[in-house]
Amino acid sequence: MVPSIDCNVFCIATSTPSKFGVPPDAPADSVSGGACWVQYRMLLEMIVVLGVGGTGQFGFQISVLNSPSPYIKKFINETWATRYSSPISHRSLILIWTSIESIISFGGIIGCLAAGYLSRKYGKKMCLLWNNLILVGASLIMGCSKLAKSFEMLLIGRFLLGLYTGLSFIPHVQYVGEIAPKKLRGLINTTLVLFISLGILSGQFLGLSELLGTESLWPLLVSINGISSLVQLARIPFFPESPSYLLMEKGDRKACLEAMKQLWGEGDIQEEMDDLMKEQEARRKVQCLSILEILRDRSSRWQLYLLFLMILTKNICGDYSIYFYSYDIFYDAGVSPQHIPHVNVGIGICDAMSVLVCAFVADMFGMKTILLTGYVLMATALALLTVTLSLTDWYPWMAYCSVVLVFMFMVFQGVGPGGVSLPITVSNFTQASRPPAVALTGITNFSAMFIIGMIFPHMMEMLGSYTFLIFVGLIAVSGTLLYFFLPETKGLSTMEITEQFAKWNFQGHQSVLSSGAQTMCPSSAQIMMLRDSMKNALHDAKGLT
Repeated sequence: MVPSIDCNVFCIATSTPSKFGVPPDAPADSVSGGACWVQYRMLLEMIVVLGVGGTGQFGFQISVLNSPSPYIKKFINETWATRYSSPISHRSLILIWTSIESIISFGGIIGCLAAGYLSRKYGKKMCLLWNNLILVGASLIMGCSKLAKSFEMLLIGRFLLGLYTGLSFIPHVQYVGEIAPKKLRGLINTTLVLFISLGILSGQFLGLSELLGTESLWPLLVSINGISSLVQLARIPFFPESPSYLLMEKGDRKACLEAMKQLWGEGDIQEEMDDLMKEQEARRKVQCLSILEILRDRSSRWQLYLLFLMILTKNICGDYSIYFYSYDIFYDAGVSPQHIPHVNVGIGICDAMSVLVCAFVADMFGMKTILLTGYVLMATALALLTVTLSLTDWYPWMAYCSVVLVFMFMVFQGVGPGGVSLPITVSNFTQASRPPAVALTGITNFSAMFIIGMIFPHMMEMLGSYTFLIFVGLIAVSGTLLYFFLPETKGLSTMEITEQFAKWNFQGHQSVLSSGAQTMCPSSAQIMMLRDSMKNALHDAKGLT
């Protein structure tokens, strides 16, 4: 019997339950419940530990400074006055504060650029393990900044946090994508985004005035993420390397099989091994690509186009922009300033819950369907939000409609693009091209975060609520392009997805790749074998560029 997936319990029910220590005549419910949880126990533990220290840290850094910002600005002012016997100017204060906020993006970009090389050379597991030393150092520096009366320590700490986040973001995304079995890949890959949402929610929750968002405890708030490094240092050494890394980078088939059994139990793993062997055979014709090489590589061209399109659309038109404007919306609706942080926690909960829902329905409906449906609902919510914000001055009750629409938008964003954009990106690239592709994803993420932080406030000042109409237009253009050019990845292996993209990557060049009178799209093996020859041909034939 072919294994059947029940995403709601995160397990596979098979016809041979005795393999998992369950009697053959045991009730089906007991097999599909407890036995399967035992089967995937190691995989589930890895997802949680890696998520807390990986993309979860990215989300935590987005929101952690929001609540204590008044106290940190006061600390900067007092430190300046102590040193120079005069209060700091408003312009200098804003410059220092924005530098503290934005320098994490520069550290993240540097980390992303270095992570691809380090993960290929030393493996994802070792990169994630030793990277925690940077997090420990950054947490100690930021936690001691107030005691040392040095706001420069905040700058250094935030830069190191960005470096850590970039270095962990890439191996985490690759690691999770490679340890996921084919039938659960969509479900497991969406946990990458789930932990970003949980990280944002954690920063909002811990930043409440009832917890650590106070004048005396903010140093503890900005350094508490060091606890996650201790968890990772304690558990990561006992995790296996990813099966694809062991087979393709180390050439160790025995270790690959052992890692598969550790991760997926003693079930039938032959299909997974066959897929890896096919990819290994194709990879023998080429080497792993660098960032510059993948940018020039024709067989990855449309995957990169869609990567930049999805990530930029999600970040620029997604939750980051709403977080910037949520304070004003809630204030206009009559929410008192001291309670607005609590309402923002509600937004974070909606975002996390919707991404969790997306994780369970991704394999059911297909990620492309979920992505495009989310775009339609997001654009509708933003168009209505523009109307309600514009009419608030004439009809005060419209402010409450705006609040409802903000929550609806966050749900649509989490269930749609927020939950599947990153998993789709991971699925679209082969083992050879995945490291530089994920590095470009991280660079795009950090760049978009920097851009939206610098530009969005000025857009709101000039255009007001009509800014959201620009987002509606961007979503419409992005959704249309993805509808025509993004293949559905449900149930497909990496090689099969590559073949789907081949018709776009090599459009107009079938004569080079076909034989006989029949025109046909190249297979994944042909793509791999012809890549080097095409690079040389491109220098001599401008028509192929």
